[in-house]
Amino acid sequence: MKPTKAALTGLLAILAALAAGHLVAAFVGLSASPYLAVGNAAIDLTPTWLKDFAVTTFGTNDKLVLLAGMAIVLAATGVAAGVASRNSPTPGTVIAVVLGLVGVAAVLTRPDVGQLSLLAPLASLAAGVYVFRYLHKESTQDESRRDFLITAGLAVAAGVTGQLLGTRTDVEGSRQAIGDLTPKTKAPELPVNVDFTRDGTPSFITSAKDFYRIDTALSVPRIRAEEWALRIHGMVDRPTVLTFDEIRKRDLVEETVTLTCVSNEVGGPYISTANFVGIRIGDVLREAGVKAGADQLFSTSDDGFTAGSPLDYVLEHGLIAIGMNGEPLPAEHGFPARLVVPGLYGYVSATKWVTDLNVTTFAKERGYWIPRGWAVRAPVKTMSRIDRPRGLSKVSGRTTVAGTAWAQPKGVAKVEVRVDGGPWREAELGADVSDSTWRMWRLELDLKPGSHTVECRATDKTGYTQDQARLDPIPDGATGWHSISFTVQ
Repeated sequence: MKPTKAALTGLLAILAALAAGHLVAAFVGLSASPYLAVGNAAIDLTPTWLKDFAVTTFGTNDKLVLLAGMAIVLAATGVAAGVASRNSPTPGTVIAVVLGLVGVAAVLTRPDVGQLSLLAPLASLAAGVYVFRYLHKESTQDESRRDFLITAGLAVAAGVTGQLLGTRTDVEGSRQAIGDLTPKTKAPELPVNVDFTRDGTPSFITSAKDFYRIDTALSVPRIRAEEWALRIHGMVDRPTVLTFDEIRKRDLVEETVTLTCVSNEVGGPYISTANFVGIRIGDVLREAGVKAGADQLFSTSDDGFTAGSPLDYVLEHGLIAIGMNGEPLPAEHGFPARLVVPGLYGYVSATKWVTDLNVTTFAKERGYWIPRGWAVRAPVKTMSRIDRPRGLSKVSGRTTVAGTAWAQPKGVAKVEVRVDGGPWREAELGADVSDSTWRMWRLELDLKPGSHTVECRATDKTGYTQDQARLDPIPDGATGWHSISFTVQ
């Protein structure tokens, strides 16, 4: 067999295998697609240092990079399998079987799939082996080009059909049917001077499209509100199940909350603020009757992600949110419901697509990130960053340095700025909305032409000043003063 035909044979076999698995997954659960299951397994097995590198380097595109990287590796494997099988189909067959078994193993380890989900990787295995052996046999015929084209066309059609069927759940229709969410208790109106957007700070309220998203889901769970339910159990006197309609009929509250990701480096972007609408977790758990000795609320997402929150803290501060900025939650931000807990990093509190609340102890259950080296309890640290000027930028004349500070739920008392290691100067603060939100700041500077370095630090309302020592995000959040260098012309 010619090298080109051999390589194409292996490549098309890989494509057919993935397409078949994706098509069957459309009927048994899209997360059972071998491609997605292996990707999710890769996320689960990724060392913490590599995960941090991916988030730091690629940001919210880390999952797209992972999928693209997998596609390249699989394509290269298919080509190698084909070339290795120029004289015999045996090497390629063995590789196809091994890849199929990897898909089976990945699906078996997924916590969010059922027994029928095994049909998807089995279909992938069978299609990969069959197509490889068929094309290998037919490659010696004059019509092999036609077979290649037909196989490619069928594989693409199967993959596209699987994607369309797998995402056919009308989540957006379910969102639209909910209509307005009118809270009984509304968040206070924002003061006029709440942010300094003209000077370079973000707007105080972050739109849903700009709200940061860091999670472990390769594909966004698609759940209709009509079919969703939240189970509350564990160390409670009265286990219960709440439907979306039952939550909506309760007295809804609206709170302005700033959420922060523990992966945020000093000066990082993974912090956003929104008006969330929902019900208080404390009200629900007290109705259920929390038993003595419980110290953790263990939450589980529809996609199998888990998080453990300090129970006493969540009882006072947590929300089961169903709305965001006046609308039902967007699918990528947790629709139909998610947890919102100001003052705790998201990996221990902000479970999206939440379906299960287990009142338990830290000794019995460990959330997704805890075995991976992250801290059990993760209060948000007092931090600040400079939003303008940008690092290495050039400015002219009088300079306004502006930025953001946060210390949920303690609140920001002051922000100080210094230039070139000189004395600290107190910045002007934006209006104080609540202790659970960020606070904007700015300071005008008269600087001589040349290069300058500016640093900032925040002090919270307990009197604690942001730590100067630079520490990486793991295990419980980064520390350090943010600094930028720029040139005055």
